[in-house]
Amino acid sequence: MSVRRLAPAEVQPASFAFTPENESWAQMLLTHYPAEKKASAVIPFLMRAQDQEGWVSRAAIEWVADKLGMKYIRVLEVATFYTQFQLAPVGTVAHVQICGTTPCMLRGAEALVEVCKRKIAPHAHELSADGKFSWEEVECLGACVNAPMMAVDKDTYEDLTPASFEAILDAFARGETPKPGPQNGRVGCEPEGGATVLSDPGVYDGSYRVHIVATGGGN
Repeated sequence: MSVRRLAPAEVQPASFAFTPENESWAQMLLTHYPAEKKASAVIPFLMRAQDQEGWVSRAAIEWVADKLGMKYIRVLEVATFYTQFQLAPVGTVAHVQICGTTPCMLRGAEALVEVCKRKIAPHAHELSADGKFSWEEVECLGACVNAPMMAVDKDTYEDLTPASFEAILDAFARGETPKPGPQNGRVGCEPEGGATVLSDPGVYDGSYRVHIVATGGGN
């Protein structure tokens, strides 16, 4: 586990609070826990803070601690332990997470990292010159059969090449939201070139079931 520290004081905001909408959500969430167990909401609260601001600041950590009746150090321990929490400002348009686990590495993740270094910033967790982009390498994003892949927020972009990856970054820069999923034309995790099994329409249109029932077999 790498050492994870909060961002320098000069980039930390002076204060933090949930928006009215998020405050309503927080009050609803707390009804799911006994009053003496409300500290159990610490991870959802931190995630909501990150969704709101893009990252988790010291002010957000202390606000969450006060809200849940926890010591600051306990919430800090959670925020620094889980790598899903960004502890420094991220790009205002996109924070790119490149999967670097073995399947993606074997399929070209290193080339995607080089694109990040060239088009965004030389090092992970650094902002681009315009502040719109940042990047990092992460562990498995869960679509190994579609390697290599990356994630932006809750969307994943799969079957990437350096060229298609650059096109996605350029689309984000233009203010567009690129379509997530495979970028090579395949659907889901079908074989490249299309499905090769279970391709008979009868599997899906109900005709096989009608035949089975009519002949007295199955349910």
